Formats: sequence, structure tokens, C-alpha cells
Amino acid sequence: MKTRSKIIIALLFMPILGAFGQTTYPTISPTATYTDAGGNEQTESNISESAPLTVTFSANTENAGGWTAHYEWHFYKEGQRDKPYLLRYEEQTTYTFSEAGAHLIELWATFTQGTDSAIYTNEYWTSEGQPISVSISESKLEMPNAFSPNGDGINDIYRAKEGYRSLIEFKATIFNRWGQKLYSWTDPADGWDGKFNGKNVADGVYFVLVQAKGADGRKFNIKRDVNLLRGFTEGQTSPSLP
Repeated sequence: MKTRSKIIIALLFMPILGAFGQTTYPTISPTATYTDAGGNEQTESNISESAPLTVTFSANTENAGGWTAHYEWHFYKEGQRDKPYLLRYEEQTTYTFSEAGAHLIELWATFTQGTDSAIYTNEYWTSEGQPISVSISESKLEMPNAFSPNGDGINDIYRAKEGYRSLIEFKATIFNRWGQKLYSWTDPADGWDGKFNGKNVADGVYFVLVQAKGADGRKFNIKRDVNLLRGFTEGQTSPSLP
């Protein structure tokens, strides 16, 4: 009888021990997803792009079933970890960066279940965690002095030179020699096709006024002549072309 009693007691405790042995705590794997200049979606932990840049941050939590979760995203500039400029409290959050410099992002997360807890806050991020890094470049903008809208697919549109970066405001306006406004646009990727009211304007010298602002606070106020050379074709040499 004593032996049988010992077996029954052991069987009663086995499920309890097994339950403790299978306790799994929640984990986080923060990621950042954005669309690059080529229109491709990228997920990285170290991002270097120009502004404005919209990034979606995800906690990628696992094993959190039955746990109460609290999320707190910390956004701060390099060297200012104790002074975050933004706090967000969602499991997934989206933010548009419009200021140049190095931005660091940490996800402080706490999970509780009864008396158990899993904590990823200050101690975790100063010992194990690696913040997500988002570097926004300094602004840059240059405008060409000529274009040739002749349909050959080369320099057909007057627009900002390739390599412009981190522009959060932009407006360009084209005038003729008498000061008449012919066209304007607000996206540096767009431009003027050499037409006014749907008709080609004559070859000659026009004028562009560009006002823009960079993510680093730099202001651009560009005024220059624009040579419209419809008769120019690739292969010719012209000092007027950019």
C-alpha cells in the first residue's frame, strides 16, 4: 500500500512539474520597414536615407499569448538617450523623419502574467539590445542651366539635378523674359516639359526661381537662367547643357 501511495503522489505532481518546465517568456525583435528611392520595400536595422522618410516600426513579439503587454517606443537623437523627442505606445508604429542627423529607436516592452514578467527596458537596452538606427542626410539641391525637350529621351524635362537630398519643402517656378509665369511644381522629381498651355514655347532663355528647405534647416533660394535648346541632340557639344 505504501508503494502504491508513492506512485499516485508522483503522478499527481508530474503535470505540475511539466507545466513549470514548459514556461516560455515573450520575446521582441524590433524591425524598421521603409520604401527606398527605387520604390522597393526594405526592412533593416540600420537605415541611411534622405528626408522625408516614412518608416514603420514593428515589435515582432513572439510567445505573448496570455501575457499582458505594454509597449513604449523611444525616439532620440544620438548622444541624447535620456531625452527622447518622441514616445509611441503601439506594438507597431509609423513615423516620418524630416530632420537631418542620426536617430536611434528603442522599444521598451514589458509583459506580465500573474507574478511572472518579462522586461525589455533600460537595463536590456544598455546591455543586450541594439537600437534601430536611422540616419537622415544633409540636404542638397542643384538646378541645371539648360535642357532640350526634343523627344529623344535625354534632358527632355527641366528638373532638379540628380543627387538632391533631404528636401522637406520645394517649389520651382518658370518665367519667360517678360516675367510671365509659365509653370510651377512642388516635387523635385517632377519638372517642366517646355510647354505653356499645352504648346511648345520657343527656344531661348527662360528664368527659374526655386525656394526649398532641407531637413537640416538649410534654405535654398535659387535664381538662374534656363536655356531651352530644342534643336540640341545627343552627341553635340554645348557648354550650355548641364
